[in-house]
Amino acid sequence: MKPEEAACTEAIKFAQLLKEHFPFLRRDTLQRIQDAVCSLIEQRITNQQQWSQAMPGTSTPEAKKKRLGRCVQDQQLDGHFFLTFLISLLPAGKLVLSLDRTNWEHGETPLNLLVLGVVLEGFTLPLVWVALEHGGCSDSATRERLVARLLKSLPAPRWKALVADREFVGRRWFTFLSGRKIRRVIRIRADSVVDELRVDQWFGDVQIGRMRCLFEKGWVYGCMMQVVATRAADGDLIVLATDLSVWDTWEVYRLRWSIGCTFSSMKSRGFDLERSAIVIADRLERLFGLVTLAWVCCLRVGIWMNACKPIPIKAHGRRALSVVQYGWQYLAQALRWNHAQADTYFGFLKQPFSSPSGA
Repeated sequence: MKPEEAACTEAIKFAQLLKEHFPFLRRDTLQRIQDAVCSLIEQRITNQQQWSQAMPGTSTPEAKKKRLGRCVQDQQLDGHFFLTFLISLLPAGKLVLSLDRTNWEHGETPLNLLVLGVVLEGFTLPLVWVALEHGGCSDSATRERLVARLLKSLPAPRWKALVADREFVGRRWFTFLSGRKIRRVIRIRADSVVDELRVDQWFGDVQIGRMRCLFEKGWVYGCMMQVVATRAADGDLIVLATDLSVWDTWEVYRLRWSIGCTFSSMKSRGFDLERSAIVIADRLERLFGLVTLAWVCCLRVGIWMNACKPIPIKAHGRRALSVVQYGWQYLAQALRWNHAQADTYFGFLKQPFSSPSGA
């Protein structure tokens, strides 16, 4: 790294914040991470050619691209690195965990990430993730390894529940979660069998907006669970296998959509994750980690700014823009014109998020 490159960002203290968590990392490594995250926030695009040009310093465009490439290829930036930092932001108390995939294509190459995170402020903060080597659904063994990774840092007593869609079902998977004392709120398919009868036969006559549950718990994928059903406004039958009470089940299941909001704000509505040409699995995982760092900075600033100056509410009753977008506006402006203010914003990451209501 050239001396003039460090001088351009000497007022930004994000690298110092990382140093508190990772004292063993070299200064130039921390500086590269800071430059990559800050330039990503400014550019909001993961195409390396465009992303790298926002890197600080007076070196050539090709040198900046190589420098960014070294960051994405740095083996020190593994899942443990990102998890250690992100888990320091979690509030106290019990937390709802959400599991889902996000996928896109680069040319004819399918890119597929399985992500597990904590529901916060209407989004899901990714904590652990893995790049799948194929398109389509994950298998039970992959999910089990992902959950086991997180349990080392976030024990099961901290999990209020794990919420997931009907893709994440199966006898082995349900048994694994039960054995780890993880309470489940998982949507099951209409052709799933509960006590030798398909759920669409159990609940086929449920009316729109009405809710029904089995009188007693039933056998679902080899586990004794409560089964709750309703019918959505479009007529779709929604059936959940759960370890919670009926009321808590629906309150938790509504939070499942938060992970979709996160993916949207990282992709076309945010950091344009699909524009990256990275297809190698470990590099894709590092890229997602860097995007997550940039994303959580924007979320943290957005929450603080919304408390100081609330986001306008439109006529349809929703916010004019998301909390992440709101935070990005202020943080990107500070990174470009006011490094001292950017330091103040990054300082928010020294404190965990507030506990969700009802936790």
